[in-house]
Amino acid sequence: MLNSLSGRFLILTIIFVMLAEVLIFVPSIARFREDYMLDRLERAQIASLALLADDMITTDLEAELLENAEVLNVVLRRDEARQLVLSSPLQRPIEMTVDLRDPSALVLIRDAMMRLITPENQVIRVIGAPVREAGLLIEVAMETEKMREAMIEYGIRILILSAVISIFTAVLLFVAVRIFLVKPIKGVVGSMQRYASAPEDARRIIKPSAGVTELREAEEALYKLQTELTHALKQKERLAQLGGAVAKVSHDLRNILTSAQLFTDRIESSEDPLVRRMAPKLVNSIRRAVSLCESTLAFGRVEEPAPTLALFQLIDIVSDVLDSERLTEGSDDISFSEDIPSMLTLRADPEQLFRVISNLVRNARQAIASSGQPGEIRVSAREDDDAWWIEVADTGPGLPPKALEHLFRPFQGGARKGGSGLGLAISAELVRGHGGTLELKASDAVGTMFEIRLPKGDGTL
Repeated sequence: MLNSLSGRFLILTIIFVMLAEVLIFVPSIARFREDYMLDRLERAQIASLALLADDMITTDLEAELLENAEVLNVVLRRDEARQLVLSSPLQRPIEMTVDLRDPSALVLIRDAMMRLITPENQVIRVIGAPVREAGLLIEVAMETEKMREAMIEYGIRILILSAVISIFTAVLLFVAVRIFLVKPIKGVVGSMQRYASAPEDARRIIKPSAGVTELREAEEALYKLQTELTHALKQKERLAQLGGAVAKVSHDLRNILTSAQLFTDRIESSEDPLVRRMAPKLVNSIRRAVSLCESTLAFGRVEEPAPTLALFQLIDIVSDVLDSERLTEGSDDISFSEDIPSMLTLRADPEQLFRVISNLVRNARQAIASSGQPGEIRVSAREDDDAWWIEVADTGPGLPPKALEHLFRPFQGGARKGGSGLGLAISAELVRGHGGTLELKASDAVGTMFEIRLPKGDGTL
């Protein structure tokens, strides 16, 4: 109970209300003390007026008047004359004088606190102005014992009243907190627990309903998080199923392509010059298709083969990619160019780098073809002391917003309708396997440019 939010709120409320009452208590006691002495002055003035009305009063009547006024003597100044009106024997000397004609708040508070902590009964002189201007000044001598007892009694009443107000206020706040805060928070916690038991069930996603602004924002944030997580889990399940299907298809396709690879040996022996010129490219295409199927099977096992590093000239790979894309249907209005130093040699996996550049060039060609406008695709390369840099740029329409938002994420970052986004995802993974990076440097209405960075040495950035 005490460790709960509402329990701690209850305790803190009581403490804070009591602190506030203590701050009120001090000036209240000072005010009570002042009113107590002013009341004694007023009583003494009434008693002195009775004496002035009849100079002949008995000693017993004088004592009764002083007792009713709760003072020891009364001095009244009228017409510049100071007169001892009522008096009785003083048992002890006067300890201090209190002037109530124009006291400051700090002096009243200080004297009141000193009186509370001084249990000794003392005689004090109190000076004040007579009420209704019945004289110039009135003085009384009085004992402090009864005044201190009255102050203590008044303080106890204040403390008891403060405690009652504190408890009542705290209970009301406790109920309000339970209704407006604790109950909605428990609802959010309960929703989180229900969702955690079956996150795939969209019916368990929280529905924001809180009236408190902060809780409403928390519920909306939780709703967004749960919605995205449920979507991701469903996407993961679909990807797992698709991965199994792709693995099966790739396995069978690899067998078919292996058989086709055997027939290409006979094509190479043909006397037709055109066939003899195209046969090597067909053989390379089939070999790469077989290698791609094997890589797809590895990807289905959630792993990409480690790159087999070798030294080779980049111009050979780029030329092979561009030659293949020039023969593709719909590439008549697209020009392909390369700016590769003829002797630029780099150390990488040639098959994997071919796949990366081929994916980028193919995406660029498809983007230009879908726009219906002629365009250009350019592959350039350079090197410095730390890395090799390869750029693939096109003059196409640029990537759509969805592709930019989910770039390099499979099945979400497709740049064209019906695209899966696997090409960029696989390319980025292959480049990372070399210790490098694949980045989108520009994408707007005038074209797109990707940059490949392959580090030299041990591949550290």
